Amino acid sequence: MEPIPPDSDLFLTHREAEGSIRKGCDPFAQTQRSKLQHRRARINQQINKEMRMRAGAENLFRATTNHKVRETVALELSYVNSNLQLLKEELEELNSSVEIYQNESDAINVPMIPLGLKETKELDLTDALKDFIVHHYGDDGTLYDKEIREFMDLRQAMRTPSRSDAGIELLMEYYNQLYFLDNRFFPPNKPLGVFFHWYDSLTGVPSCQRALAFEKGSVLFNMGALYTQIGARQDRLSVEGVDTAIDAFQKAAGCFSYLKENFSNAPSLDMSTASLSMLVRLMVAQVQECIFEKFVLQNPRSDFFTQLQAAQEAARVEEVYTLVYRTMTQPPVKDYIPFSWSTMVHVKAEHFRALSHYYAACALCDYSTASEAEVKTQEKAFSQFHVTAPEGPSVGFVLQDPEERRKLGKAHLKKAIMKHEEAMRIHVLSKILRKMDILQEVLTLTHKQSLSKYSDIDHEEDFFETGEAPDIQPITCQRPEIKTPVFSKVKATDIFHRLGPLSVFSAKHKWRPPQKVHLEKGDDGFGFTLRGDAPVLVAGIVPGGCAAEAGVMENSYIVSVSGADCRWAKHAQVVQQLKDAGEDGVDIEVVVFQNPETQIMLWGPQSSFSWQRGAHGWAGHVPQQWDYNASPSLSLSQVVDKRASMLTACELLRGNKENNKKSILGSKSASALRLWSKRSKSSKRNLNSNVVHLPFSAVQNSESMY
Repeated sequence: MEPIPPDSDLFLTHREAEGSIRKGCDPFAQTQRSKLQHRRARINQQINKEMRMRAGAENLFRATTNHKVRETVALELSYVNSNLQLLKEELEELNSSVEIYQNESDAINVPMIPLGLKETKELDLTDALKDFIVHHYGDDGTLYDKEIREFMDLRQAMRTPSRSDAGIELLMEYYNQLYFLDNRFFPPNKPLGVFFHWYDSLTGVPSCQRALAFEKGSVLFNMGALYTQIGARQDRLSVEGVDTAIDAFQKAAGCFSYLKENFSNAPSLDMSTASLSMLVRLMVAQVQECIFEKFVLQNPRSDFFTQLQAAQEAARVEEVYTLVYRTMTQPPVKDYIPFSWSTMVHVKAEHFRALSHYYAACALCDYSTASEAEVKTQEKAFSQFHVTAPEGPSVGFVLQDPEERRKLGKAHLKKAIMKHEEAMRIHVLSKILRKMDILQEVLTLTHKQSLSKYSDIDHEEDFFETGEAPDIQPITCQRPEIKTPVFSKVKATDIFHRLGPLSVFSAKHKWRPPQKVHLEKGDDGFGFTLRGDAPVLVAGIVPGGCAAEAGVMENSYIVSVSGADCRWAKHAQVVQQLKDAGEDGVDIEVVVFQNPETQIMLWGPQSSFSWQRGAHGWAGHVPQQWDYNASPSLSLSQVVDKRASMLTACELLRGNKENNKKSILGSKSASALRLWSKRSKSSKRNLNSNVVHLPFSAVQNSESMY
């Protein structure tokens, strides 16, 4: 991205020692962008208030039978609906303020369409997380005050990301932290008791969901919106600036496409399938426009082939913008997108169609004689230039005859002028676009350019009637890409790392209350067998031994020795702590699953569920979309981990590869990072059985008797 100027509206983010990003923009900065976002937040709150009033009035209207009361309520409803309409029009005007996000240089460029960020309410997770730590993990919730504050500070910073790479990384880090939060604190059959409030970016209507997927989806939407703002602010008069804009719009398209493919039944209109499809097409169209600008910058020559290619590039831009315009004018999208957006897209479609005919005219009118070999190449290129062949002489004759070239060039110029005038007429229809000086300048400049060229080739003695120029075949030298976000590029360490290895200490596993026991060495030691590390497992109990008499159960995990936490301790460290016990013995604390099983029960061979071996152990995959409206117990990770909860404590040791201090998110396995990953290669399993056996010998470390 381009360097951030010192007087920018950004409050620069910084990385802490561990690579964590903790700050967003200064929320009190009085810049155009921050003022716009503050107005958006204020309007969202007013819309929320009016909608609650309307809901109450509608309930009263349905409940009462008193005629006078119904008349009063009906009058109040009309007043509230009028206020809502005014607020939505004000929000539409904010969404149409595209000039604020453009580059501040004096360059004359067609403005791009950026998206405003979704607003969210502040969220206090303190009590909910502390209660969960106490009741689920059996630990003191106050010991995790620092971690809870750190997470909440990260969420607060995420609300105001800077318009730069640092802002994108901030959103990605928070998105990655939601993976850990989901596994740590969101059990499959019981909601955490917190609600996530987000406002629709286009309509301002609030939505409230318990599902953490709604929070993830909203953050991902803001990631795409921030990419659009980064792309719109680039100086597109340089190849470097155009390349940056192309990359930003392609990544924005990737965010919206990923959101569309992995989410369903969104509670807000801006994240509906129809809206996301429209946004993906809009981003692709803006990428195509940047590709055309890059071609013109890299090919300043005015030779025949360059002019033909420029005409075909412009025709391609017109084609994709026409598709976007059709999408925007179809219900339900047309009911809530800003009118200025659809108008600008329509203007751009006509503008680039005019440019395609202008470049075609320039290629014909500025044609210079070439060698015989070049003539054949030119004839071949020109024969494939139009969608339908022009009426009259053959292509070869047209290129060789100056008068025929002038006639066809004049026809193209006439069409270019007509399309320029149509673009200017559509532009005037929108009150908001009329205020956009830069767009008016671009349209006026290109119109004058075509008129000047037409006057150069127009002769007073021309008595022939100018024919209809055929449409130009749209071809591009660079096809736009949809770049799916790569979340693993941003390092994120589990904030609640102290709770223990995630493969064992997660919300999906049900525990018995922690058991504190005192052990004294006997003739045969403590009387148990230890296996694995982080955490160390009590794999076997010697009958009649010290551990058996103290009530230690097989398949228990040792979480502390003599008051020292050892959830992340290696095997040798725990052994040494036990050996250091004196004659008075040692106090240990152990935990065990409620319902240990000996096998992993999966769906039958006809099921599309599969277990996969990744860099950090086994992971389950179900090729389904997340449903916002579904019960929290139906999430993909919860379905998978519900099966995982059937593992014995021994079998869960296969997750020990995850229990090093490297982040899950740094692995090559993107499926471990995302909640809704696509199906990867399935692991080998017996298709004739509904039970998958994980051999203990394949996952255990060497065991020792103590």
